[in-house]
Amino acid sequence: IPADTECIITLGGDGTLIQASRDLISLDLPMMGINMGHLGYLTQVSREESMEPVLDALLYDSFTLEKRMMLTCGIAKGDERTEGIIALNDICITRDLYKILEFHVFVNDEFVDTLLADGVIICTPTGSTAYNLSAGGPVLKADAQIIAITPISPHTLTSRPIVVSADDVVTVEVKPSREDTPFTVSADGQNNFTLTGQNVVQIRRADVCTTIIKTKPQSFYDVLRHKLK
Repeated sequence: IPADTECIITLGGDGTLIQASRDLISLDLPMMGINMGHLGYLTQVSREESMEPVLDALLYDSFTLEKRMMLTCGIAKGDERTEGIIALNDICITRDLYKILEFHVFVNDEFVDTLLADGVIICTPTGSTAYNLSAGGPVLKADAQIIAITPISPHTLTSRPIVVSADDVVTVEVKPSREDTPFTVSADGQNNFTLTGQNVVQIRRADVCTTIIKTKPQSFYDVLRHKLK
């Protein structure tokens, strides 16, 4: 990326913008997405629209910047640790086989619940309209400073999503039924780690964020109605 670059324009769908947000996070550059796919919830412009008004808005500073919080994740198994996993949407812990997983969930080291489920999603407000929404989690306003914890197909009627502060630290102890049962920890569904045995996954708000360029005066609720019908 040239040193004098002032913004990033992504051509693709939401996944392209999300990947760019992680790959280029050290540059701290604002991003704008051009939707070449179907939904394009995070993108500003569709391929059917003219680019001229958008480029004019960029050139003449006729836009706003929206900060989106991100998550950082660490995985520990005994003395082995993996740190620095970054996500804009979510951190998901999901089973690889038909066996359900057992999760012990803590917030700020306080025990919350034991979940027997196919997985658990820890998401940002940006990620609340992605996998979290499909799993029955809440829709969070994009600029809210909160995190949602949503079980995937829980095996109890009382296991429900929980919303916590963005300043809270979420710890999930994963206990498969057998030591060799594999499961996956994924960041934004793109950066995947296949693990076995008991592991501890810790998620917190990242020190970095994604900045999205807004050239249209669309409110969060306008986008919600239009994109998700």
